[in-house]
Amino acid sequence: MKRSKRAAVFLFFLMAVFFLINSPIVWKWMYPIKYQKEILEASSRYQVDPYLILAVIRSESGFETDRVSRKGAIGLMQVMPDTAEWIAEQAGLGPADERYLYDPVTNINMGTWYLSFLEKRYEGDVVKVIAAYNAGPGKVSSWLMREQWDGKRETIEDIPFGETRQYVQRVLYYHDRYRSIYTDQLQ
Repeated sequence: MKRSKRAAVFLFFLMAVFFLINSPIVWKWMYPIKYQKEILEASSRYQVDPYLILAVIRSESGFETDRVSRKGAIGLMQVMPDTAEWIAEQAGLGPADERYLYDPVTNINMGTWYLSFLEKRYEGDVVKVIAAYNAGPGKVSSWLMREQWDGKRETIEDIPFGETRQYVQRVLYYHDRYRSIYTDQLQ
């Protein structure tokens, strides 16, 4: 009798864990939205999917405004200072001084403008956009032109740079997660 009671308690425990893990509250805790207002404003201004912006921020900085990469990329969306200067010039955003990249509003606007620029360049193909956000549009265009990668989600493993390959997989994973957890809440 004790065995069946322990088995029942264990089964109950497993069911409770299963339901807890699949709870919207737990998912929202695991995948929070920070800077929602700023993301939605930039999304609207530059016509970029807010779930993509969230996925890039989560992948790039984990929502830490003071994050600086080994290569010198700064802030929430890890914008390189040289890229920020170019964006400021192209988009009329300013100032381009790198200390402003720590500001969430400036960083989100610059990163989102750049995503919009890449979406236009790659005709809305989100996989190519994500790859170009990481490796640069010159590299991605070169891979496509040389047929090293065909730009499709199904062939991400063909991306020549391991860092970019992993980055694209991670951003797409977060993009899918945020979209499923917050369906229609960010439109």
